[in-house]
Amino acid sequence: IDAIAVIGRYVRIPLLGSIEIVQLMVGISGALALIVATLHGRHAMVKIILKLLNERNAKVARRVNSIFAAMFFLALCLGSFWIAAELWGGFEESELWQIPYRPLRILVTASMACVATVFIYQAWRGKDL
Repeated sequence: IDAIAVIGRYVRIPLLGSIEIVQLMVGISGALALIVATLHGRHAMVKIILKLLNERNAKVARRVNSIFAAMFFLALCLGSFWIAAELWGGFEESELWQIPYRPLRILVTASMACVATVFIYQAWRGKDL
């Protein structure tokens, strides 16, 4: 979309509001990418410490990591829910394309809840998915 907008500026057919579309796509892809990365156990992790621990302690460390990650994503979920609740009646939308922000806020809140749930499951089961 940005490439089309840049080409459009050079040929004098601008794509107005391209940044709004890009921001929407980044929001959607970021929320879904977090879910996919969590399901596949692909979050960034420092494995140097885990390699120094014996198997039992490494398992405990991974479980603690999952608990703290779940708490972090629950905090993000609650914050996203709070913002969505505060602005629910505002009928926010982008300036040029009138893209409503409410569905994006719902997606972000739901994706944070999903990621937190996966981490809670991992902590409960004591293993990666």
